[in-house]
Amino acid sequence: MGSPTQNTGFEAESLVLNFLRSRGLALVARQWRCRFGEIDLIMRDGATLVFVEVKQRKSTAFGGGVASLTPAKLEKVQRAIALYLAETRFSGACRLDAVVLTANAPPEWMQNLTG
Repeated sequence: MGSPTQNTGFEAESLVLNFLRSRGLALVARQWRCRFGEIDLIMRDGATLVFVEVKQRKSTAFGGGVASLTPAKLEKVQRAIALYLAETRFSGACRLDAVVLTANAPPEWMQNLTG
């Protein structure tokens, strides 16, 4: 059992996992960790490997979850992705997505982000 923040993050990832599965994506890995940080979800969308950053906010104040997707955060995630690709020797198509959960709004799925 983790901290309340870790538990909330895990619940958010579970919601996003179910959301993406309902849209045809398949889970490859969850909470993949390396020295650069963590990739929340790694999914397959057909032949494409999708790295998913999950963000949850209680309100849209201060820009909501989208505002937390800063260039620095995206760069950190991209370094982790590069390491994952090197370690697994995956050479197919891949992309970085984010799913933002804000209050009671439906999930906001942003595909193919760049830093």
